[in-house]
Amino acid sequence: MGALHEGHLALIRQAARDNHWVYVSIYVNPTQFGVNEDLGSYPRNWKQDFSILQSLQQEFRRPRYQGRIGVVFMPNSTEMYPGLPPSSEPNGDGSFVTITPLARRLEGASRPVFFRGVATVVMKLLNIVRPTSVYFGQKDIQQTFVIKRMVKDFHMDTEVVVGPTVREPDGLALSSRNVYLGERRRKVALVLSKALRAAETAFAQGARKRRYLYAAAKDVLESAKKQQDALPSDQRARFEIDYISIADTETLDELEELDSRKGAIVSGAIKMLPIQEARQGEHLGQNEDATTVRLIDNIRLDLLSAKLGFLKR
Repeated sequence: MGALHEGHLALIRQAARDNHWVYVSIYVNPTQFGVNEDLGSYPRNWKQDFSILQSLQQEFRRPRYQGRIGVVFMPNSTEMYPGLPPSSEPNGDGSFVTITPLARRLEGASRPVFFRGVATVVMKLLNIVRPTSVYFGQKDIQQTFVIKRMVKDFHMDTEVVVGPTVREPDGLALSSRNVYLGERRRKVALVLSKALRAAETAFAQGARKRRYLYAAAKDVLESAKKQQDALPSDQRARFEIDYISIADTETLDELEELDSRKGAIVSGAIKMLPIQEARQGEHLGQNEDATTVRLIDNIRLDLLSAKLGFLKR
């Protein structure tokens, strides 16, 4: 959806290593935003995005890449939704693709039209471009499950490739919405990745039951939340905990006990609330930290990655 960052570029680079021609689509899809969500303020910087892609095209002249960017596809909503104006109402009219029950869980429980909009627009893009492969990032793990199920169920001749989550050096997963986070909220936002790593540590120490892994992650979040709530209004960065999930790596079904051979996907979401009182000279994010920012993240637990991560600590 534009506002390109290193996470997007990593996927484009991967596509250029695997293929001769790469098509990049940039489109802020209205049908995946709920009625009261941030469609109007979502970061848009077409000129900067195009400049980034031009620089990337020069990079692809190096021998390790076999591919080039052939097309930058930047449609408008009239082109993408030619029949009816797109609806963001849960029961709104339109031609939509629904993938259930996957789309009702986790992100779908909090954002009921989100995956309907994602599946619909990705179906449209795949029908227009007809690619041999399509590239998504692991950060949006549930989205990758929805797209894989759609491609399989509708017999679409496209391979879904999932690239690893790209993070800042301190662990924050890259997201276009991170520009909303000023210095204060940005520091506290790390609590989500820390919570997931706490579950990873518990797994590395032998925990296999859901209640232990869940408690490890939840304790990190609850402790940070209480700490922030107790601070004065000009110092705190409040957040709400949406969910913590410990799910099967193939179905995304919630697990009560983990199989050590398969591991699990641990994911979560929080909402960084607007700051209540800015300090003089404080570095604020886009829209002056007045926008609620929903952050998601996930890690995959398996014996090797958990052991390595645990040893690093």
